[in-house]
Amino acid sequence: MTLVKAIFVSHEHTDHITGIPGISKKYQLPVYITSATFQNSNIPVQDHLIRSFQSNKPVTIGGLSIHAFTKSHDAADPHSFIIAFKQLKVGVFTDIGFSCSQVKKYFKQCHAAFLEANYCEDMLEKGGYPYHLKKRISGDKGHLSNTQALDLFMNHRGDQLSHLLLSHLSKNNNSPELVNKLFTKKAGATKITVASRYQETPVYNIDNACHPALKTANRKYTRSASLQLSLFQ
Repeated sequence: MTLVKAIFVSHEHTDHITGIPGISKKYQLPVYITSATFQNSNIPVQDHLIRSFQSNKPVTIGGLSIHAFTKSHDAADPHSFIIAFKQLKVGVFTDIGFSCSQVKKYFKQCHAAFLEANYCEDMLEKGGYPYHLKKRISGDKGHLSNTQALDLFMNHRGDQLSHLLLSHLSKNNNSPELVNKLFTKKAGATKITVASRYQETPVYNIDNACHPALKTANRKYTRSASLQLSLFQ
């Protein structure tokens, strides 16, 4: 049985934090959160469960190493994460206004990644959102468009990237079919999955010994490593 050991908070927006107090209290899970995010979140987490993390200072939870790094988003102290198990790395790249140098650096290291493809630029422009919200979404502290996400994938992925899970799609300004078509034709050896808003993805096994691009690189390792992952959008 796989057990949740901790919660890491990327930023204080309500769509990310509303459920944290309840699940943390029920299962007595530690909540890792920066001081600035906690001060702006107003979430009533029990004091003994609060843990702090800092950029570029990995936290170890069991066999995993969680490395936080800053990103551009309209929040007090937003972070994304790289989760490492032995030499395998899985990245979480969502709620990002643009692909800054930090995002590019860590995306290139990933064997698998959750990548935001939030909106289609044409659908957002022609849609019914008010002007200020359109500007917020498309701005440098908003979200990645399909075009921006595809550019990151095409120009900054490493040869070892075996799985890309496209996530955080807007219900009103994007289409899973559009995203899947856009990325699949450029995927090469990378498996593309568009995370559903309504059901969990299958569980994927990320094994650095089985991806074709890694056969040569893996010779330097005495043991292979694998991780399993799945996702709700």
